[in-house]
Amino acid sequence: MLSRARTFSRTRTLLIGGAGAAAVVLGAAAPGVAAGDDTTLPSAVETFEYPGAAKIFKERGIKLERGDGHILFADCDASEDIVVYTKTTAGPNHGRYCFRVTGNGKKGYLALGLPDAIGVGAGKYTTWASVTGNGITEVPKGGFKAVGESATGTPGSLLALRI
Repeated sequence: MLSRARTFSRTRTLLIGGAGAAAVVLGAAAPGVAAGDDTTLPSAVETFEYPGAAKIFKERGIKLERGDGHILFADCDASEDIVVYTKTTAGPNHGRYCFRVTGNGKKGYLALGLPDAIGVGAGKYTTWASVTGNGITEVPKGGFKAVGESATGTPGSLLALRI
């Protein structure tokens, strides 16, 4: 029994030592960034910039700046959780810009730039719209509120949506 325990102990020592030596050899041969190398790695910090914003601006004329991902620009055929109406009726939107709410609907934020906003409609969620000249307007769930020129007589740009 004693010789069996010594064999196991000796075998375990050899395996552990061999694994350590292999790690040293493989580690030395593995590519990586050497100490003092000036190579900078990409940042993993979230900037909350809206993905594809430049393309959407070019195609639809709405400037999507940043948000938390819970309010997304959407096709009006697919979602009308939040609808913003503008004076401009040209283009594919015909004056309507629709947004879809993701997650549980308890919170969401989107900073944007949409000139000539005249109204905001809220679907299933109470929505707050920040419009130049109007301040912040609360739109109750299932409701509609006039904003911008239709509410104050002066044109207003939609700056942010929040739920």
